[in-house]
Amino acid sequence: MTPMDEIKNLLESNIDQSYAEVSDMTGTMDHLEILVVSDVFKGKMRIDQHQIVMDVLRESLKEKVHAVKIKTLTKEKYEGAK
Repeated sequence: MTPMDEIKNLLESNIDQSYAEVSDMTGTMDHLEILVVSDVFKGKMRIDQHQIVMDVLRESLKEKVHAVKIKTLTKEKYEGAK
């Protein structure tokens, strides 16, 4: 299992009814782009949404990842963006 798979599984198992995509932005596996879709984000400010994601990942990212780009969407916004 790759580190990106581990992060995807961690997010999906810790954020209710979520879908996550994790991609490597530089080919070094330490600059990641993360998309998390969940209705847990409904009505929350973007900074609060990102804090939810970081609370799940904080320990996992401490030594493995240098930079993270986070995008959070509700299911409705995700479907509308397709």
